[in-house]
Amino acid sequence: MLTDAECKNATCPPGKSRARLACSGGLYLEISPAGSKRWFWKYRKDGKEGRMALGSYPDVGAKDARKARDAAKLLKTDGRDPVMARKVEKLKALTPAGNTFKATAL
Repeated sequence: MLTDAECKNATCPPGKSRARLACSGGLYLEISPAGSKRWFWKYRKDGKEGRMALGSYPDVGAKDARKARDAAKLLKTDGRDPVMARKVEKLKALTPAGNTFKATAL
């Protein structure tokens, strides 16, 4: 598992497009050459690989990223795609009046 100090001091080696530091359970920290750091969770659904963004490093620490990964794993064990579940939640937030045709059309 990655510690906060390892995340803070992580850099992308010169000449590489990005670097990845594995944490646990498919969770990793991706570092770009510009210095940005983002958390991703890699998972498989129906034999295909997918990845879910969990946030940027200073805003989302290692402990919070692991909690987000665990929540996404629970969705996956229930048979739901965590990325699609997130998209559905965003769409529901856009139409607070309800799931009616009128609300969607407006």
